[in-house]
Amino acid sequence: MGQSIIDTDGLGALVQVLIGDGYQVIGPTVSGSAIVLAELTDAGQLPAGWGVETGPGYYRLRPREDDAMFAHSAGPQSWKTFLHPARRKLWSTDEDGSFRAADEETPRYALLGVRGCDLAAIAKLHGVLGGGSHPDGSFEARHRSLFVVAVNCTEPGEVCFCASMGTGPGAGPGADLTLTELTASGPADSHRFLVETGTEAGADLLGRLDHRDAAADETDRARTEVAAAAHRMGRAMPEVDLRALLAGSRDSTHWEDVAERCLTCGNCTMVCPTCFCTTTEDVTDLTGDHTERWQRWQSCFELDFSYLHGGSVRSSGESRYRQWLTHKLGTWYDQFGGSGCVGCGRCIAWCPVGIDLTEEVGRLAATAAAGESADA
Repeated sequence: MGQSIIDTDGLGALVQVLIGDGYQVIGPTVSGSAIVLAELTDAGQLPAGWGVETGPGYYRLRPREDDAMFAHSAGPQSWKTFLHPARRKLWSTDEDGSFRAADEETPRYALLGVRGCDLAAIAKLHGVLGGGSHPDGSFEARHRSLFVVAVNCTEPGEVCFCASMGTGPGAGPGADLTLTELTASGPADSHRFLVETGTEAGADLLGRLDHRDAAADETDRARTEVAAAAHRMGRAMPEVDLRALLAGSRDSTHWEDVAERCLTCGNCTMVCPTCFCTTTEDVTDLTGDHTERWQRWQSCFELDFSYLHGGSVRSSGESRYRQWLTHKLGTWYDQFGGSGCVGCGRCIAWCPVGIDLTEEVGRLAATAAAGESADA
């Protein structure tokens, strides 16, 4: 659809219109020493003038020289938190045997500032939790009521590799509106946003904001900056057949090397925007008269994750890391028709020992290539 321009006041109006329409607006804001996702009541809560520095096991806020609101890479949360909550009650019973399903309200979320990698992650979660013969009703209800404002990335972080995963830096389909932030390039310039509509709902909302048609130089600048971001990624996934590589590396000694560093803490799965595994827990009060069943996220790094018939199938850290990486980049294709990784880099930044999956896959690829050369 068409391309328009709104200014910073227009962005503020966008937030207020969404709130007026009954949405709970979720977007990035500074809290403590990180940019987190939280409810916004005003565009002034966006992290204007803040960027981040990231690296393996490293994340720091840094002040910027401009007032950019979306010039930061992924923080410790993903939008998964709002669509597939970390913990929720399923049902409860009382002493008389009465059963009550959880009275779960479905919030109407408007997600503001969704990057290309995270937009792809939402689509992947929808394929997993919303597809098949037994879709997750809670996820589906939340997803159905979404309004998504995506943001094209013009400044990737040091651990980003979305370009090599085909998920960014430009946001793909699935958003109602997509913004490209254009900061002031000089004293005579202004801070503004190029807006593209992706749905009728997005077009309707834009029609209620003060906007103008984008000029050719503005659309060209936006396109150029997004294209340039693809060449400034801090990381890249090796250009190999990942599915075949991981299937052929099952017995590689490299897994032992990773296991010596890995704490099996599960941080990577908690911050991952596509990891979806859960378990259930039954909780009773002290009298035993009231029982509740809760669902919570579970990680394949937990020893109990593979507990079967009196023991865990994957008891070593080596086997658990191999399971996570092989599923994420390999067998996910068999289950869901594509990769489970979107290149956001969160698992690298938030690994306490700095394990970098792009480096680990690169080493596996180098080992496989050396083996093929030796056989030739």
